[in-house]
Amino acid sequence: MKVKSSKGATIKVYQSPKTLIATIKVKPSADWTYVTQQVKNAATGINNIIVETTSTGKTEIDWLAFGAAPWKEGAFATGNYRNLLAELGYSQKDIDAKVQECYYNLFEGPNKVYFEVGDDMGYVSDIKNHDVRTEGMSYGMMTAVQFGKKDIFDRLWRWCKKYMQHQSGEREGYFAWSCKTDGTRNAEGPASDGELYYVTSLIFASNLWGNDGEINYLAEAQRILNSSMMKQGMDNAAPFINVEHKLITFTPDAYGGTFTDPSYHLPAFYEVWARWANDGRAGFWRECAKASREYLHKSINEKTGLNPDYNNYDGTLMHTGRILGDAFRYDSWRVPMNIALDYSWACADRQWQQNYARTIQEFFRSQGIDTYVDQYNVDGTQVQQILLGGTNPDHRRLRHSIGLMGTLAAISLATTDADAARLFVSKFWEAKHEPFADGYFDAYYDGFLRLFAFMHLSGKYRIIEPKETK
Repeated sequence: MKVKSSKGATIKVYQSPKTLIATIKVKPSADWTYVTQQVKNAATGINNIIVETTSTGKTEIDWLAFGAAPWKEGAFATGNYRNLLAELGYSQKDIDAKVQECYYNLFEGPNKVYFEVGDDMGYVSDIKNHDVRTEGMSYGMMTAVQFGKKDIFDRLWRWCKKYMQHQSGEREGYFAWSCKTDGTRNAEGPASDGELYYVTSLIFASNLWGNDGEINYLAEAQRILNSSMMKQGMDNAAPFINVEHKLITFTPDAYGGTFTDPSYHLPAFYEVWARWANDGRAGFWRECAKASREYLHKSINEKTGLNPDYNNYDGTLMHTGRILGDAFRYDSWRVPMNIALDYSWACADRQWQQNYARTIQEFFRSQGIDTYVDQYNVDGTQVQQILLGGTNPDHRRLRHSIGLMGTLAAISLATTDADAARLFVSKFWEAKHEPFADGYFDAYYDGFLRLFAFMHLSGKYRIIEPKETK
């Protein structure tokens, strides 16, 4: 219920004929507040609702809604995953078809971003930037393991091993973040989010398929982690998790190791490592999960819910003066979905995450549910410079991007505002992934965010446990 009461109130909700289903205590407040109460003795079907208010002051009710209660425990504890799409009335047949459509578009359709090479390799390409990135390769591997596509997973990993992973030197174990589609490296340095997803997807592959085949998935994950932790004190490389702050770096080197990227923060992934990496660092990974959640509190603007693309480990802006860094742009879109994942899996920061979900959805709703754009300053004001989303300078525009629509819908898993959840999810469901009027089309980044968002909303993005523990 969204309500405000000048002197506080007791609100009773009845379902005809006079069956009490909820008693809600509202604290005095001049502002709108959200209250959640477990419904009891409710009947199904269509019913009349009667609301009685007892108060010595003025009480106003904006709306009340019925839906699943917010999470109190995550999937690590319960093994349950919320299917918010089904709760909102979409049929399971249509839900499955929507998820499959997103997968088809990325891996099989005419605008696919996955390509097979020879008999045993494949790559994912950021088509609009004409390259292969560790971001996309690791997203592809996570998708493959979630869908049980072992052949695709193995093909992607072999390509990464052959062309991207450093096999010696100070960067040993890390991956060149960008290559041409023939495997030639555009850059030698790694980007830490790639390593983050590689490790987690390899652990899931180990849990799902075992390690007795051609690829020892767990050993590969452990190699990345062990190689990373051995880089303390090196000149040109560093652990991709900053050991002092216990936070992920932007890049694990002398430059990017001094700051972080809010969209790289996935505390629940560290919980996976603590359980199944078997690298002797379980306690450290749990500390990293805790530190990452605390960092997000500082990194996100409490009035808008927006975060910058990059910032300092203490959550403050870097003030670099460059277009990349201090504003909410492409990288930042991932944060709502990442927080939804942590809420769904771990639920270790429930109250803050629920408040965050309300805050960021309220901000974007205030910008117009059909007209909000994809780049803002973190205080909610308009950016002075627009970051180009590809290589064509004619495409430098603010957009109502479907990737951002997806992540804002995904955070509905955590909100207690049922009205906002329904609105953001329905707009995302109805949106079409197609070229803009100027021809701009992002099959890759928008495509993966769209897929991941529908997987989260349908309860299909899951922790993959070892078979013997299921």
